[in-house]
Amino acid sequence: MTSTSSIKQVTVVGTGVIGNGWITRFLANGFRVVASDPAPEVEARTRDAVSRAWSSMEKMGLAEGASQDNLFFEPDLEKALAEADFVQENVPEREELKRSVIASIDQFAPKEAVIASSTSGILPSTLQADCAHHPERVIVAHPFNPVYLMPLVELVGGEKTDDAFVEKARQFYESMNMKPLVVRQEIEGHIADRLMEAIWRESLHIVNDGAASTEEIDASIIYGPGLRWALMGPFMTLHMGGGKQGMRHLLEQFGPALKLPWTKLEAPELTDELSEKVITGCEEQTGDVEMEKLEERRDAFLIELQQLLEKYWPGANLSGNV
Repeated sequence: MTSTSSIKQVTVVGTGVIGNGWITRFLANGFRVVASDPAPEVEARTRDAVSRAWSSMEKMGLAEGASQDNLFFEPDLEKALAEADFVQENVPEREELKRSVIASIDQFAPKEAVIASSTSGILPSTLQADCAHHPERVIVAHPFNPVYLMPLVELVGGEKTDDAFVEKARQFYESMNMKPLVVRQEIEGHIADRLMEAIWRESLHIVNDGAASTEEIDASIIYGPGLRWALMGPFMTLHMGGGKQGMRHLLEQFGPALKLPWTKLEAPELTDELSEKVITGCEEQTGDVEMEKLEERRDAFLIELQQLLEKYWPGANLSGNV
């Protein structure tokens, strides 16, 4: 198998929000990108999305040779894949569609090319089920929005996946200053989305019960656990909450509280009334501010936050930073 240094061209299949985020990240890291999407006027939308995000990439630091001019469009999938060294699939989250598209990618892409799906919940074994040529190179590579700035990407192999392709993908994403997390086994929703989904469900219950507004719930995370989670995550946060004995003391003291019915676990029925509460709450939070302005604010924050995170927690090495 060829090394990641041999990856020169990335073909991106599907150019929605996630696809365009990948395109921006690949371009900023000096790759030639071929985008393929049958939707009308897709090229104009994608080039506009890349252009708007480019200043953020400049702040993060561009790789040698990085240029928006390295983006090309080819609606014919076979032609788009002819010289692909790596393929990133981002079509809509519908199992039948994804399986069909990935089977076509498997048919046309060079056999050494990794086929990585951005799916947030479909298992890789399902995605590779219809591949008649090289299903061993199909993996899940699930990113987080905005893809061009968020470093986490969850990598998951399926029943037929060769670990060598997972490793190749891991090295490739790592070369772009991402934080690839290899998930040890296939689970629905992978890891981070399952954790976010749990908070999302409880948030909907709290709004539905009238206990808090969307803005108040957001504030409870932003000024509470969210500040600590950015550095430590849930386990280290609780470990430190146990004092000198850490998690051992915390579980002894608060473990029984896990049986208390604080959480409702299952999502509430998404009635029209609940939907309207959530929608109205979010619109009241943002007011008349355009989404583009909110994105600029978010991106500037994420850049500075990552710089701060690297200062206090570079990787997982604590010894030299305490």
